[in-house]
Amino acid sequence: MRERYYPLNSLKEGHWFKLICGASFQHLPTVRNLTLAYTLAGADCIDVAADPAAIAAAKEAVEVASRLNTWAKNRGLAGQARPLIMVSINDGEDPHFRKAEFDSAICPTDCWRPCEKVCPAEAIVFSENRDGVIPDYSGVIDELCYGCGRCLSVCPNQLIQARSYVSTPSSIASLVLPTGVDAIEIHTQVGRETDFQRLWKSIKPWVNQLKLIAISCPDGEGLIEYLHSLYEIISPLPCTLIWQTDGKPMSGDIGAGTTAATIKLSQKVLDARLPGYVQLAGGTNNSTIAKLMAAGLLANKIQEQDKESINNLNTPISENKFVAGVAYGSYARVLLSPILEKLEKMHKLQLKAIEFACEGTGVKVNDVNQHRSKNSQLTKLETVPEILWEAVSLANSLVSQIKRLEIGKSLN
Repeated sequence: MRERYYPLNSLKEGHWFKLICGASFQHLPTVRNLTLAYTLAGADCIDVAADPAAIAAAKEAVEVASRLNTWAKNRGLAGQARPLIMVSINDGEDPHFRKAEFDSAICPTDCWRPCEKVCPAEAIVFSENRDGVIPDYSGVIDELCYGCGRCLSVCPNQLIQARSYVSTPSSIASLVLPTGVDAIEIHTQVGRETDFQRLWKSIKPWVNQLKLIAISCPDGEGLIEYLHSLYEIISPLPCTLIWQTDGKPMSGDIGAGTTAATIKLSQKVLDARLPGYVQLAGGTNNSTIAKLMAAGLLANKIQEQDKESINNLNTPISENKFVAGVAYGSYARVLLSPILEKLEKMHKLQLKAIEFACEGTGVKVNDVNQHRSKNSQLTKLETVPEILWEAVSLANSLVSQIKRLEIGKSLN
């Protein structure tokens, strides 16, 4: 029973780790491999786009992880077999729910292409890049773009635009919730009570099948009053509630200082004593846990008189003025990108070998495509064990920072 509900215990005990694959990120092999690596490293929750294909990719990875869990534990890794699968939705315009786009044909030939250099997802390609390999497409690779917006401001000719979208009640009710996700995160902003209420109306019939609702909101004038109004809208809530403090969205890989905004915002929300838990996001990176500890905002900094209430799993961490967990997005993805790129290169080399072997042999196109389909298994992390455990070990270097709090308590 503890194994089944362990992610929620992590939240209650203050060592919750969430991986954010990206509300707009739809590159399925990467979603699958990130989910597998971070699940085996001990992640409690995997947040993916509200896309049935992305949900299915994450679920498949969790199934694989459950079969490899014993191997992970034998290697001294946390080995979380069943993290919660969460989807992110929005009630209005939001930077997490957009894609960059431009017509590469009108780009000046003498442009030094800062957009390509600044893109953390390598979603912008031109015909002669990537070691001379000509890609099938020039411009923005839609499935790789997760809407960080860094390319928008650096284009010297202002040719790049953002294409935004808003979650619709029909898409949520018919496509997302029937997939059996465990949790939903709603992205909102101050002043959107009406839009939030419209979205909540579509979620409410399904809320009894969920284990968790998260509300993500950036700072702004009147924030605490707004969050109180949202709590009134969703009450009574039959599942766990998280307030996600979105400090500086999609910036964790830029530098250590980006985490300051979310820590400051978490303190503001904690001081409001809202029902539920407080979890960081937006700018989180390798410095976040150390800075939270220095600020005394993690549960391992408990005073002697507070230990009894913290150990009671019915007492939310928020009521004791501590952060319950941290979510990592861009930093967590970039951390593993060199390893996943290595896997991708192996896959491409194998495809080239197949094509070369078939040249001049009279092999039909359908047979070549069949070989390619079989070879696509190589894009799955578990098919190359040495790369898999390298990825899991690296993921664990991030996950273990907050999981050490759990170990410390068990030793007390």
